[in-house]
Amino acid sequence: MDNLLENAKKYSYQKFKLSLPTYKRFLHSDVLHSKDKIVGIYGSRGVGKTTLMLQVAKELDIKPDEILYISCDQLIFSDVSLFEFVEYFYNYGGKCILIDEIHEAKNFEQELKSIYDFMDIKIIFSGSSAVQLTNASFSRRYAMFKLPVLSLREFCELKSDIKLDNYKIEDIITNHENLANSIVNKISNEKILKLYSEYTSNGAYPYYFVNEESYYQKITDSINTVLYTDIAIIYNVSASNIELLKKLLLSICLSKPLELSIEALSKKVGVSKVTLYKYIDYLHRAELLRHITYEGKRFKSMQKPDKLYLSNTNLFPTLCNNSEKGTIRETFFASAVSFGYSIYYVNQGDFLVDEKYIVEIGGKSKSFKQIKDIDNSFVVADDIEVGFANKIPLWLFGFLY
Repeated sequence: MDNLLENAKKYSYQKFKLSLPTYKRFLHSDVLHSKDKIVGIYGSRGVGKTTLMLQVAKELDIKPDEILYISCDQLIFSDVSLFEFVEYFYNYGGKCILIDEIHEAKNFEQELKSIYDFMDIKIIFSGSSAVQLTNASFSRRYAMFKLPVLSLREFCELKSDIKLDNYKIEDIITNHENLANSIVNKISNEKILKLYSEYTSNGAYPYYFVNEESYYQKITDSINTVLYTDIAIIYNVSASNIELLKKLLLSICLSKPLELSIEALSKKVGVSKVTLYKYIDYLHRAELLRHITYEGKRFKSMQKPDKLYLSNTNLFPTLCNNSEKGTIRETFFASAVSFGYSIYYVNQGDFLVDEKYIVEIGGKSKSFKQIKDIDNSFVVADDIEVGFANKIPLWLFGFLY
């Protein structure tokens, strides 16, 4: 264990020496000021979990020799008990340990529980979105934060180097004209519709701002890592079946959300409906696709198809070249709203949001015809900077976080 800790400290020292982005994601303050002994950050590959942990660590009032960074995907930790290693570090004066890629550690949930029960040490860990924590009693003992892809607001801040506020959905619904005008005026050196267009193509992951040229290759690499490492390990899916998951993603990329029924999709992919539902759940948890159910299914069993979207709009140019503008619009809206609010699809309109707002999504000329007799209904329109009355700009929903 001496050699392992020595090697881990060398690697940790090098990690802490790396220069970090000055920009901090919206969860930074929540993680930094959390009083919980164990803090988890989960999210899809490439959203900045490791960067967030390191930024937080640099602001903790802890001496350099009392804090350690490790990553469970390193070979030196492949056959090591997480509990035993943390205990060893703790006995030598360790006060905080950052654990990256915790889902690759064996029995990580039980190991964390034991650490919590027997050691007074701060743990900040990161894990894949695909991780499913099963111990309810343990999950109540720590703080868990989901880090999503960059929002349009964060993208605009990074592009324009200005501070912009985020809003609750109630604020947008009731005060969208004033909010939109305020944002447009603040970023007067850029056009918000141009920024929105850029974001839907290449603004979801922070590494876009590191190297634009390799951006889509990095997304491709992340998708493959999620499929062949995260999903394969966590859900014990064989390599041959991972190819079926890739086929499923491609089918969704090329189709309209309701074009393929589960039965048709199962035939196209080549698996049973039971297996297909299982694969959809895996991909949904791993944040490669978004599974949106019919509103009526909340109350009773109904034979209605589900809507399947890619998780965010940047996956379209990575997976396929043929994507419809209407699907991009709905995908952007679903991605932005799903982080903090419930979302279902409905017969009249496109979505029911937060169980009270009906929205119909379309272009700037979209009418209220389909939702004109429904209370709390709104047209969410693309290609407009500022809305009026019950017509709200689509881009504004990118300012929810």
